[in-house]
Amino acid sequence: MGAYAEALDGFLTSPASAGWRDLPFFTDREAGRVAGRLDHLASAGAMILPKPADVFAAFAPARPAQVRVVVLGQDPYPTPGHAHGLAFSKAGDGPLPASLKRILRELADDLGIAPPTSGNLNGWAGQGVLLLNTALTTEAGRAGHHLKLGWQSLTDQAIVAVSNGARATAFLLWGDKARARRGLVDPRHLVIESAHPSPLAVRGDFLGSRPFSRANAFLVAHGVEPVDWLAGLGTSPPQQS
Repeated sequence: MGAYAEALDGFLTSPASAGWRDLPFFTDREAGRVAGRLDHLASAGAMILPKPADVFAAFAPARPAQVRVVVLGQDPYPTPGHAHGLAFSKAGDGPLPASLKRILRELADDLGIAPPTSGNLNGWAGQGVLLLNTALTTEAGRAGHHLKLGWQSLTDQAIVAVSNGARATAFLLWGDKARARRGLVDPRHLVIESAHPSPLAVRGDFLGSRPFSRANAFLVAHGVEPVDWLAGLGTSPPQQS
């Protein structure tokens, strides 16, 4: 059994997969086929990102019914050492990816805070923010290389599972691949869509979209606890006048 097949087996047999393991992607063996393709690519010398143990990390912090915000992007960072399974998040030291810099800039402008000093978004994930990509893997230096590997079924099914839940949820769709999933979201939820945060995005409507305050306003209006977007980011809340 290859490393990605082992990671899949470990995820499905762990408590972290509760609420997710019943998706058809997992029950119909599609997950096994995708893991097999990844192991084949890895055996042929491809450097796949993130590492096997992190591929399903986005699902571990919360079950579908516990998700209150979905942040949907495209695929993991293609730079080794950046991706760790949570969309847009970067663990460890070193320069932040360009997309993440713009996300944190928008966060600071939106909430009136000092620019965060960390790009690790585990603090969001632990509050029921599903940081999901339309593809859960890519290859080093090859952004978008796994968009047709088979991950799209899992992404779509996860979105529908959250959308079908009772809790009011905010869906932040960043980039064309994410925006294409808007039709999967029930109209009773909030959908905020914009260009991808990457500075290379053709359409530049991400900055100024204020997704963080708008998501929280929606959650509070529907009796859901707002997200502490500052959690774990090494910044301070705005000063009260």
